[in-house]
Amino acid sequence: MLLSLVLHTYSMRYVLPAAVMMGTAPTYMLAWGAWRLLSAVLPARFYREVDDRLYTIYQSMVLFFFENYTGVQVIIYGDLPKNKENVIYLSNHQCTVDWIIADMLAIRQNALGHVRYVLKDGLKWLPLYGWYFSQHGGVYVKRSAKFNEKEMREKLRAQMKAETPGTRYNPEIPKVIADSQSFAEKEGLAILKHVLTPRVKATHVAIDSMKEYLDAVYDVTVAYEGTVDHKGQRKLAPSMTEFLCKECPRVHIFIDRIDLKDIPEEQMYMRRWLHERFEIKDKLLIEFYDAKDSKRRNKFPGKSVHSKLSLKKTLPSLLFLGGLTASMLLTESGRKLYVKTWIYGTLIGCLWVSIKP
Repeated sequence: MLLSLVLHTYSMRYVLPAAVMMGTAPTYMLAWGAWRLLSAVLPARFYREVDDRLYTIYQSMVLFFFENYTGVQVIIYGDLPKNKENVIYLSNHQCTVDWIIADMLAIRQNALGHVRYVLKDGLKWLPLYGWYFSQHGGVYVKRSAKFNEKEMREKLRAQMKAETPGTRYNPEIPKVIADSQSFAEKEGLAILKHVLTPRVKATHVAIDSMKEYLDAVYDVTVAYEGTVDHKGQRKLAPSMTEFLCKECPRVHIFIDRIDLKDIPEEQMYMRRWLHERFEIKDKLLIEFYDAKDSKRRNKFPGKSVHSKLSLKKTLPSLLFLGGLTASMLLTESGRKLYVKTWIYGTLIGCLWVSIKP
């Protein structure tokens, strides 16, 4: 019984980080809301500058848990410029942790607050944050036939940066993989093993709409170590809770920086280019997971850097937001405000995203 209790407690290691990250949401939203009101009479650039700083504080706290708390080793291959750039981040989408990887790279370029996400439409219903992400410049898109190109173009034109959406690779849903491979075969494209066949529409819209602002595209390939079973078969990449339970010892990130001049502008040519980029990803992942020489597995080719995130970049944010939230909860009036923020903030946010595209 004692052993069962220990194992259960061990498996619940995500509870504390999740409680803190979600528990500080009302505090963050109140701080942001106050600034939104105060900045209403100021030029828009002042609002955006402080909003980006606030966002940096919150996401730095998130990275405290996903890097410092978990102790995950982040191994970077290729070239990550030290200075921030206006880029589109193109990655192999596998799990809910993928957006954290973008944050991991951004904080290493001092660009964390400037990240904007392209998100699945259903995420706009997240309590508090679903609405906030749209205010911070996030773009919600629908898949397949429901994709609204005009709406996405309009939103992207207002932003200096965006992340292009991918499609999640899930080895536990073979039908999705089979459909993806069938589509590639039908279109005369190479069949991919470890990534799904990319769809070009959203990528083309993002690059075409923002080409005057962009410096480059970061083609990023991510591999989560420990996702192969004893039979050599790929398992599902870690979820956010599994990651916080320290079930991923190392994350391998291969970065290829591509100048815009090397990317075709016409959609039909970009489609071929994009598929070729995913063929490269697939070869990297085949080498990572399936190399015949066991010494070459669990690593990408080329030189690598073990990049450790300093506590100086994350701990102050945790102490700041945690301290503000604790101070609020210590008083009765603070607790009432906290609860009302959760309730009314969520209701107002859901109403807003339901009537405003």
